[in-house]
Amino acid sequence: MSKRDYYEVLGVARNAGDEELKKAYRRCAMKHHPDRNPGDKDAEATFKECKEAYEVLSDGGKRRLYDQHGHAAFEHGMGGGNAGPGFADMGDIFGDIFGNIFGGGGRQQGPRRGADVGFMLELDLEEAVAGIEKEIHIPTLVSCAPCKGSGSEDGKVDTCSTCQGRGQVRMQRGPFMMQAQCPHCGGAGKTVANPCKRCNGNGRVEEEKTLMVKIPAGVDNGDRIRLAGEGEAGPAGAAPGDLYVEVRVRPHDIFERDGDDLHCEVPIRISQAALGDTVRVPTLGGEVELRIPVETQTGKVFRLRDQGVKSVRSRAPGDLYCKVVVETPVNLTAEQRELLHKFEATFVGEGARRHSPKSSTFLDGVKGFWDRMVS
Repeated sequence: MSKRDYYEVLGVARNAGDEELKKAYRRCAMKHHPDRNPGDKDAEATFKECKEAYEVLSDGGKRRLYDQHGHAAFEHGMGGGNAGPGFADMGDIFGDIFGNIFGGGGRQQGPRRGADVGFMLELDLEEAVAGIEKEIHIPTLVSCAPCKGSGSEDGKVDTCSTCQGRGQVRMQRGPFMMQAQCPHCGGAGKTVANPCKRCNGNGRVEEEKTLMVKIPAGVDNGDRIRLAGEGEAGPAGAAPGDLYVEVRVRPHDIFERDGDDLHCEVPIRISQAALGDTVRVPTLGGEVELRIPVETQTGKVFRLRDQGVKSVRSRAPGDLYCKVVVETPVNLTAEQRELLHKFEATFVGEGARRHSPKSSTFLDGVKGFWDRMVS
């Protein structure tokens, strides 16, 4: 798995405000804090990941850099051990700038590596939860087989006479000496006298690549899987880029996912809500029994522990939250209507209010409202 997007780590949208970021960080930190998960290395790693994400996104300057360049904005100087997000190696930055202006030996020599490729993979919730191996088809640039990526029909490659094999040339721009990619060889440093007929000397051809991608169990929206070297082939035999497969989970008919937790609605009849009952509810592992207490009100949420999704990182399961929804009966028979009329007739006078707690609270509020209006 590649380094996760900071917004994904905190579970917020890219336009989230400061308060929303703070709440998301607190929620994440509390859930994964080492004190609450002693000995759990995965929880500790996730806690550090949340902390790093919040440190960047809560800082306006760092957040703008991250929105523009992603993790690459903070990669300079990270190998030194004490540099963190927002503390780039300034020597490298100024070296790149002034090296290009004055011809000071820029580090980029020859052709660049191939471009990275992104692919959106849609999964059903069951596939994301259980893990699956998927075959994908990606239109991309691959190394030309007949010339083995050299671009030469006969395999002969010459050193570029314009840049002398450096891949870059110097150009005068007023008082400045600029360094740029060689226009003759395209930065390859080599030229081909007899171009390959298959790729016209480019060394790459467009082709649909077929790959098998192993999706680990527990992935969620936004998770990315990096396949090194499966991106576009590099020009003139340069190294290929990487393929990033981003997961998108389709909406489910029953469950709504929130991190490792699942939510669903359980419809029950008014008689079940009033008298209590035991109903069967679906989970990812099959049906389980849910006890409905007497006088349960609509909207009541019941928590079924460990019936959610197993985390892709810690493998600890989330929970299933079942929200009870009391349904109004429809398509009543004449007998059922008569019974309901008799039942309704029992709610008379002031005594009826004790059977409807929410209605009583509502009526008291209305009375108080009108009293204030007329006073």
